[in-house]
Amino acid sequence: MVGSIDYVQLAAGAFVTNVLAIPTIIGIGLTTAMTPLIAIANGQNDEWSVSHYLYNGVILCTLIGILIALGIEIFNPIVNQMGQDPLVIQYSIPYIKIVGWSIIPMIFFLSMKQFCDALEYTEIAMFLSILALPINGFLNWIFIFGKLGAPRLELYGAGVGTILTRIIISIMLLVFILKSYRFKQYIQIRKSAWKVKWEGMKQLIKLGVPSSLQYGLEVGAFSLSGIMIGWFGATQQAAHQIALNLASFTFMIIMGISTAGSIRVSNAYGKNEIEKLRKIGYSTLLFGGGFGLCFALFFILFHNYLPYIFNQETAVVTLAGQLLIFAAVFQLSDSTQAIGVGLLRGIKDVKIPTFFVVIAYWIIGLPVGYFLGVRYDMKAAGMWIGLALGLTTSSLLLNFRFRHQSKKLEHLKNALVK
Repeated sequence: MVGSIDYVQLAAGAFVTNVLAIPTIIGIGLTTAMTPLIAIANGQNDEWSVSHYLYNGVILCTLIGILIALGIEIFNPIVNQMGQDPLVIQYSIPYIKIVGWSIIPMIFFLSMKQFCDALEYTEIAMFLSILALPINGFLNWIFIFGKLGAPRLELYGAGVGTILTRIIISIMLLVFILKSYRFKQYIQIRKSAWKVKWEGMKQLIKLGVPSSLQYGLEVGAFSLSGIMIGWFGATQQAAHQIALNLASFTFMIIMGISTAGSIRVSNAYGKNEIEKLRKIGYSTLLFGGGFGLCFALFFILFHNYLPYIFNQETAVVTLAGQLLIFAAVFQLSDSTQAIGVGLLRGIKDVKIPTFFVVIAYWIIGLPVGYFLGVRYDMKAAGMWIGLALGLTTSSLLLNFRFRHQSKKLEHLKNALVK
């Protein structure tokens, strides 16, 4: 919708997305700590711990969301120092403020979603996420274009639509959890389980901080790449955002598969069913890799047509189509590395994988991208080659780690049996 106004506002939206990606993903990463802890407790039929982690997780994640939003409000003037087009900065400042505050209801929603997902009740979060699309689209239509008596706010209107949508679906999910018979046993014991305790918080932080760093380092690499691409002008920035939007769409499907694998692995881990755990891991990896190959073929076949969904500028569309070829190349790596992260989180292995992510993106991917994009003047294409290399490295390291750790768990169980 923003792209239909002009490519400068599209570039501003892309720039803000890149700037906010790291703080946003840190908050999201903290919420993911709830999933394995709740799934493991569920595998052990420990209802009290499930309820306890729900309460402490929602409290912790919401507080972090408030701190992130306050930080964005205080430090947003820093965008003036990032070497972007002056017009892009002009549109970015008001937009970054409102989207920053929308992080609070987003993280509140995601923390409750992790609870539902960990108990394998994924339908309600899926339904609300799908419902959010027409709600957001309708609100965007009102506030971006000034419909039904509302002022025409353009890019800022997209921010208004975002924050209102996130508030609406958060309230809906909260009401569902409190009122649904599915979660009755966890809500009934709230008087004893719903207490803020350091032990519960410590477990969440112990898993959540490395998970946040993993996500933050990966998304940070993409965000920094996007900011550097902004040095080459609004056309390169807009084309990068179009290609990244399409690649992100396929990535979110893989993230769903990764989350499912992580939950099932955690459940098997809680029951000490190690052989089953390994089978779940390998089948999830195969399934996700198959999807990655399908997405790669899709991008190759339609790379010249998909960018027109977002913008009609010839230069922007042509470059975005070229970048989609690079997106096709790294679909398999992107899919399998996302699966690897989820599987390792399922067995509470998060510290070493965080180190792997540093190597993949910040020691290999970003330097190569900068070297090709800036030094060799390949611009956006050079940056995307670096990202593809980083994703491939990450995939190899993470999945070899899961193979090693799952074998280690199997040997340990066999030794105990003997």
